[in-house]
Amino acid sequence: MGDVSGALVVAPVEGKADRKAFLDVAYRLNGDDPNWVPPLRSEAAEMLDPSKNPFFQHADHQFFLARRNGRVVGRISAHIDKLALTMPVEQGMGPGTGMWGLFDAEDEAVAAPLIAAAEDWLRAKGMTRVLAPISLSIWEEPGLLTKGHDHPPMVMMGHHPAKYQPWIEAQGYAPAKTLRTFDLDVSGGFPPLIQRIITSGQKNAKIRIREVDKAKFDQEAALILDILNDAWSTNWGFVPITDAEVAYTGKKLRPLVREDLIMVAEYEGEPVAFMMTLPDVNQPIKVIGGKLFPFGWVRLLNWIRKPTNAAMRVPLMGVRKHLQSSRLASQLAFMMIEKIRLNAIRDYGTTRSEIGWILDDNQGMNAIAEAIDADINREYTIYGKAL
Repeated sequence: MGDVSGALVVAPVEGKADRKAFLDVAYRLNGDDPNWVPPLRSEAAEMLDPSKNPFFQHADHQFFLARRNGRVVGRISAHIDKLALTMPVEQGMGPGTGMWGLFDAEDEAVAAPLIAAAEDWLRAKGMTRVLAPISLSIWEEPGLLTKGHDHPPMVMMGHHPAKYQPWIEAQGYAPAKTLRTFDLDVSGGFPPLIQRIITSGQKNAKIRIREVDKAKFDQEAALILDILNDAWSTNWGFVPITDAEVAYTGKKLRPLVREDLIMVAEYEGEPVAFMMTLPDVNQPIKVIGGKLFPFGWVRLLNWIRKPTNAAMRVPLMGVRKHLQSSRLASQLAFMMIEKIRLNAIRDYGTTRSEIGWILDDNQGMNAIAEAIDADINREYTIYGKAL
């Protein structure tokens, strides 16, 4: 752990060397955790680069490093999402809401001044409350892992040491919202009632469940974005995804996109719902330790070309708002899940999938997860505090 008695200095990140140190410290502090999946360094660096990550087109930010006796021992980002400021207060964001994230600390004596530095920066920018940790967008890695430390996260989910929870709560933070992921054994069929609902839908001429067409990638991405922004628009924490963010995310995820794992549901010819499933690329990334060179890229590329024995994650699904809370919405969800389940077993040797994250108060999605016998396997807590 090093000498904890030395002088601790928290300072803004300035220059190339600081940016590299900000990136490196996460690998050093988390490297001994057997369940931490080191992100590809190129992707982690790109996420922090305002010239490449379109999140920064609508956000102000400041990165901070903590040093003890000149040695880097922690980091944090403070940021203000300008789109979040425009959202209704009753949906969790709204005017005066700042955020911090990308938090790592060697010990609690480092954590407290790092959080204080982020709060001071947000306060100086006129923010009156803070939600954290959110790294960086609500669409990226929101929340602190507070349940499920005993297994690695799937693609696009975070992993944090259990010790961070008491350190953050000691600074006056209280839970604002819990996000859940659900583990699902896909090797067997669903309960008889759900199978009857699926069979009934398959006989309904008004319903069509189709795969996305990768040849029309941009068009399909725009359709999914349109459904998503409509479906999630009244959810807690919702911030609209910009066209630039869709293009950026689409480019990153395109190698993982499989037409038989992403479904669009049409009702009377109108696209009304979608479900996106991705092979869990964290499996090979964990094996190569997040390092593409010298030989990691070969292993990763081979896996991406043909994922085998691949676990799956459903990071996004949505049903247009005018159908939500209807029997049809649940039926479409079950039908899409079943079609993806069969394809995943047949084509990728899948036995396990994960659904989420899902807000703890999203009754519809929680009910769907429970109906197919999925179990909560991880929880992430977003904390709030008045500044």
